[in-house]
Amino acid sequence: MQYPNVTTEVEDSGRGLTKKTRVVLADDHPITLAGLRMLIEADEHLELVGEATSGPQALDAILASKPDVAILDISLPQMNGIALARHLARECPSVGVVALTSHEDRSYLEQALEAGVRGYVLKKSTAACLLLAVRGVHVGGLYIDPAVAGDRFKPSRRTKPRATGAPQLTGRETEVLKSVARGLTNKEIAGKLDLSPKSVETYRARGATKLGLKTRSDIVRYASLRGWLAEV
Repeated sequence: MQYPNVTTEVEDSGRGLTKKTRVVLADDHPITLAGLRMLIEADEHLELVGEATSGPQALDAILASKPDVAILDISLPQMNGIALARHLARECPSVGVVALTSHEDRSYLEQALEAGVRGYVLKKSTAACLLLAVRGVHVGGLYIDPAVAGDRFKPSRRTKPRATGAPQLTGRETEVLKSVARGLTNKEIAGKLDLSPKSVETYRARGATKLGLKTRSDIVRYASLRGWLAEV
């Protein structure tokens, strides 16, 4: 199926004209893909610009259409969703990736976050959860399915973020770590907070060191325990 490379403008109350969120879908199950297509096409704020049933097809569709968000099944054949997300993080960092999966195991979530995924939604969840993830990721946020981000989203044995009794962070350190947890890059955080990328890295390093956090996944876990992700 061919999709025109066209972006339609719609009226956004109180903010003038804004563009629709352009979406690419990738799932190797025809019935699931058809359901996702109907969901996207039924939303007036979304525009479907491509779809695929394998990792390589999804990559081609994304490179051709340059969508705002790509919804990827983690278990895509030939190149799984996590491997594809890693590739997109290098080649198309502006594309927000939402992982759609049946896996509730935290190891999959951690792999996805490390790969640059900004949305993680379980296939058993409601359509509203997926739409919320797409909208959140499009504006630079991070969305984790409540079924995974709740009690199951706890510190690993390797690193134990200290959510209570933690060292006092400065305001800037807190702002930067919150932004990191929401999936923003250092460049995006610099623009948001009117800082240089070097300053962002400094605040990030200082805050992470104070809290004993080593990776982005650790920061996201800490943010979840502190309730920061609920603010997205």
